[in-house]
Amino acid sequence: MSAPHRQLAGRIVIATHNPGKLKEMRELLASYGIDAVSAGELGLGEPEETGASFRDNARIKARAAAGASGLPAFADDSGLAVDALGGAPGIHSARWAGEDKNFARAMQMIESMLADHGADRPALRQAQFVSALCVAWPDGHLEEFEGTVEGTLVWPPRGTAGFGYDPMFLPDGHERTFGEMTADQKHGLPPNGQGLSHRARAFLKLAGACLKR
Repeated sequence: MSAPHRQLAGRIVIATHNPGKLKEMRELLASYGIDAVSAGELGLGEPEETGASFRDNARIKARAAAGASGLPAFADDSGLAVDALGGAPGIHSARWAGEDKNFARAMQMIESMLADHGADRPALRQAQFVSALCVAWPDGHLEEFEGTVEGTLVWPPRGTAGFGYDPMFLPDGHERTFGEMTADQKHGLPPNGQGLSHRARAFLKLAGACLKR
């Protein structure tokens, strides 16, 4: 029999320096009465992400923030996995944008690589957004969850909402890219949204296990 999940309450650290992720995480946590402070606001450093998977890297970030702050820490590691590129950029999604976080350049790089592979129709341009969430407590306890959303890559990119690779990702069953969707449409939770995004899907699993309204 598995051990019961630990409930999360009070103040937590969101272990990110990415303003886009921070905004989404705060919106997801807001309805649960969680007081969230970011690693950046606490002046915490960013640990080196040496893991071989999204889950590994989420764990590294959550443990580092929990250890440095003495508070439970909530971390996400996520990215885009393109089928025709063997799952790339995957855990290197942020790195492909470079130190200057130029995702327009990163999207152009992906498009060029798809062209080199002859991926000129939707069936050859399938991709997934993956999110691994980890909550780490200072005593070493961990809770981990993962969410995925399937889609197709479009070109040229569409929309200026969201962040990262959102403007070129068209989720299955929808006519708008993540870059064209409002926050509620992309990652809003029921009843206001469908919990569509990879991060929202992982968060719904976390909420069911560790959060109470």
